[in-house]
Amino acid sequence: MKEGWDYKKLGEVTTKICDGSHNPPKGVEHSEYPMLSSKNIFFDRFDYDSPRYLSEGDFTEENKRTNISDGDVLLTIVGTVGRTCCVTKPFIPFTLQRSVAVLKPQKTIITSRFLMYSLHSLSNIWESEAKGVAQKGVYLKQVSNISIPIPTITEQNDIVCELDLLSGVIEKQKAQLEELDKLAQSIFYDMFGDPVTNEKGWEIKKLKNIVSKIGSGATPRGGNQSYKDEGVSLIRSMNVHNNFFIYDDLAFIDDEQAALLNNVIVESNDVLLNITGASVARCCMVPDDVLPARVNQHVCIIRPIKDLANSIYLNRFFTSIEEQSVLLLLSRSNAATREALPKNLLDNCNIVLPPLSLQKEFAAKIEAIEAMKAKVRLSLKEAETLFNSRMDYYFN
Repeated sequence: MKEGWDYKKLGEVTTKICDGSHNPPKGVEHSEYPMLSSKNIFFDRFDYDSPRYLSEGDFTEENKRTNISDGDVLLTIVGTVGRTCCVTKPFIPFTLQRSVAVLKPQKTIITSRFLMYSLHSLSNIWESEAKGVAQKGVYLKQVSNISIPIPTITEQNDIVCELDLLSGVIEKQKAQLEELDKLAQSIFYDMFGDPVTNEKGWEIKKLKNIVSKIGSGATPRGGNQSYKDEGVSLIRSMNVHNNFFIYDDLAFIDDEQAALLNNVIVESNDVLLNITGASVARCCMVPDDVLPARVNQHVCIIRPIKDLANSIYLNRFFTSIEEQSVLLLLSRSNAATREALPKNLLDNCNIVLPPLSLQKEFAAKIEAIEAMKAKVRLSLKEAETLFNSRMDYYFN
């Protein structure tokens, strides 16, 4: 504990800790009384995206009991436990479902934003405290009994100022990445038009006629327990996101396991497409730094014939808004219990195919954008590392 700091329970530094309504009414299509749930709460922000709405008659004392006001701190306590944000003016008046708790800080002891950062630092505790089978959660009594460090108000303000600055940098860099993604999408539509209506009249070919490979792999016997700390990369659906590759939880297999998957050796410039489950239709290029690699049964390798189709163009074709809708519909058309894109469906997908020279011109522009994104991601990672380091210093 830092010199001069004390530890107090959350119940000791708040005037009230309560959750929202335990019996939310059926609701109405829209009214002036939104009721937010945990899905509306994110770190340092909340939104009104698809909330439940109450009729004026339903806006009873039981639903008003959270009595949200400026400076309150919200905490998700059911489902995804531990997301927290501050309520600041101006905001549309709202009430809460029971998946969200409101903490009203004693402002002579703790500031709202210091409380928010304190709650955010408790991710490991929320994970260990959450109980339940269908949906995990924490009780208000558990929340009330958790202890946090309490420096002086002056120190709290200094700490919040530093963390707000770092958090602001992180948000700006994330916004930069979003703008660059929008630019890439805009270039695609400017050059090629809507890929479904094919308004520019480009040639259309079946996918099987423009690729040298369409194929998915398998999970080695033993599943997760058979993975290694290093070796040949095994790409799974969790690694494949639209237009970018996630390195977290990348699995590895040894040479013997890889030999059993030699029919799905991943090559540079291959397009990866998720073909089963909730992440079906997500698509990206394989990054060269994960090679050598194989794919499991949930990921399909698509390898275009170089004289017919460009990999970057094909990736962006698959991730266009319209084509994503087509793929999702196809994945639900085979009466299976979960979404799937079997090979026969992929083989016969219609691909809008502009001249190869135009595809390559587009690819060069996307590569330039990706180079800019790589620099932003590096800065973002450094900012996030610094933010986490300072959070750890102050709260752990």
